[in-house]
Amino acid sequence: MATNQQAPYQQAPYPVQFSVDYPERTLNRLTSFFRIFTVIPIAIVLAAVSGETGQGQGDTRVIIAGAGGLLFFGPLLMLLFRRKYPRWWFDWNLELLRFSNRVGIYLALMDDKYPSTDEHQSVHLDYPYPDASTELNRWLPLVKWFLAIPHYIVLFFLNIGAVVVLIIAWFAVLFTGRYPRGMFGYVEGVIRWHNRVAAYAFLLVTDRYPPFSLSQ
Repeated sequence: MATNQQAPYQQAPYPVQFSVDYPERTLNRLTSFFRIFTVIPIAIVLAAVSGETGQGQGDTRVIIAGAGGLLFFGPLLMLLFRRKYPRWWFDWNLELLRFSNRVGIYLALMDDKYPSTDEHQSVHLDYPYPDASTELNRWLPLVKWFLAIPHYIVLFFLNIGAVVVLIIAWFAVLFTGRYPRGMFGYVEGVIRWHNRVAAYAFLLVTDRYPPFSLSQ
């Protein structure tokens, strides 16, 4: 007797999507060897746009408060009192996070092309602009940083593993010119995890709790 079977429920992909193109080529051994030095100029640029910025006049100082340059308190207050997320604040956070990821990917030896300040290159990071009035809870931003504590703990250990993997990958690139695919996927997954937690707890662009997963 035939029975109707329903297809298993499949949850929609997490709104924060991140990936890095695997380099199907021989990576530059020389720049890889000196990567910690070659990254310095672009790291200075990143620090200039992502750190606290101030304008002093006498004893008066105006500070734009953010979590590492990413606007946090402004969107939090707007969501709390106005249920709005200004589009230009959203665009700033997204582009700054993309830029910092390009620098991080370069430092992690996953790409030997020098990080661009505007082109996406091999790094793909995106999440949709939320309708704050219907998609975001106005009170949740007050506690998201606290709710994400389990992720901080897991990421602490994942980061230790990533450091070990990066050291091994550094030698692999120097001797073979290639980044081992499995190691590449692990580091990519750790960075993906970081981006999801940042988007949830600090950028406040989604109320959906980040998955405990390295994969897409």
